[in-house]
Amino acid sequence: MNENTPMDTRSLSVQEKITPVLMKRFDIPGPRYTSYPTADRFLPDSQGKHLIDALNQRSSAAESLPLALYVHLPFCESVCYYCACNKVITKDHSKVAEYLRYLDKEMGLMVSYLPDPARRMVSQLHLGGGSPTFLDDEELTQLMNGLRAHFPFESGCECSIEVDPRTVTTSRLTHLRDLGFNRLSFGVQDFDPKVQQAVHRVQPFEQVAALMQDARTLGFDSVNLDLIYGLPHQSPESFDQTLRQVLEVQPDRIALYAYAHLPARFKPQRRIHAEDLPQAADKVHMLDQAIHAFMAHGYDYIGMDHFALPDDQLAQVKREGRLQRNFQGYHTNAGADLIGLGVSAISQAGQAYSQSVKTLEEYYAALDGAMLPVERGLTLDDDDLIRRDVIMTLMCQGRINFDAVERQYGIEFSSYFAEALARLQEFEIEGLLIRTLAGLEVSKLGWFFVRAMAMSFDKYLWRHQDHQRFSKVL
Repeated sequence: MNENTPMDTRSLSVQEKITPVLMKRFDIPGPRYTSYPTADRFLPDSQGKHLIDALNQRSSAAESLPLALYVHLPFCESVCYYCACNKVITKDHSKVAEYLRYLDKEMGLMVSYLPDPARRMVSQLHLGGGSPTFLDDEELTQLMNGLRAHFPFESGCECSIEVDPRTVTTSRLTHLRDLGFNRLSFGVQDFDPKVQQAVHRVQPFEQVAALMQDARTLGFDSVNLDLIYGLPHQSPESFDQTLRQVLEVQPDRIALYAYAHLPARFKPQRRIHAEDLPQAADKVHMLDQAIHAFMAHGYDYIGMDHFALPDDQLAQVKREGRLQRNFQGYHTNAGADLIGLGVSAISQAGQAYSQSVKTLEEYYAALDGAMLPVERGLTLDDDDLIRRDVIMTLMCQGRINFDAVERQYGIEFSSYFAEALARLQEFEIEGLLIRTLAGLEVSKLGWFFVRAMAMSFDKYLWRHQDHQRFSKVL
């Protein structure tokens, strides 16, 4: 397999090969590695020093790379019981006006550290939540006008928004297209009515199918559907029907997540009864069904939990070896700093990470004091940078070239990562990881345990032995 060859899992039967022994050994709790070090390792930083330093360095750098923007819009009218996002459940839409005013304040503060417009040119924008479509058309227009007033957008900027199908119509999709959005992500999770009722998110298939058709008619470049397996009352039989319906509307991208039941951490999940959740063997069966169904209908496997049609940009960058990963998951924008706006949003700029405060009260208070609403942050040291590169390469490309790492960082891979290589031997023994002349390569079956492999390189995880706080890898 060369560097640009997409992985083909068509011949892989997960159910046949993921044995109970493999699941017991490798289906362990661990980070999703949308960053390294992971966000739980950030340190208190109420002054926003890490982010400010990174922005100042960006402002004075010789090269000016584009920015990616993420805006967190936390409002939802009702709670989805599986949800682990930072959200504000309310039917009071007047709260939006105040939040938009403070978002504008935050944008003004942020760009004060980037006075040259060329240093804040935006190539990607993503609105997430919560539910961004909680905002009405006028409010979304106000937000987009504010963003463009502070940040110049590249021609052809990739603008995406998360959409709750229950909150949009053809007219609303038309307005989103007029505002410049060219990518949509519909939160579906499952089409089975019993499952939808159990997680408090009812949206008929016919409603989503009609919206998908509208999106194509309106010329959106890409439409993603989010699915979750492992939800209450799901079974291989019911999930097979959901998969048939997904393939009927043929989204450009599919995100297939495993439900992580962590009621001690996420209060809404306490409304889900553990006895209603499918058994581990059924979860693996559902994963197997989904992979084979998607691959049989022409989707490329991007990695971990993402699939895309071959002509989608995500599949293209995967084939070209340019796939990236950050707090938004897999993405296409190589080298771009990510600036997060809004409560709990995370920024990744240069060698620094930063996360904003999580409540509206804290967010407003910080901005009233003319301070960035930052709660925690971290500036990576040399070891962090090396490990981040190795982990992200493993997560995105499924291989590590020892010589390339040694040339870039001036280390001897085998000695620098002796402990990690020793931990990885158990994956090699089971055929999940292959030792090649160049380094390491993840096998077809091994891709389902790539998070567990990445953990081998995580210095903080092994120092503290605290991986039980995370969801399992399958």
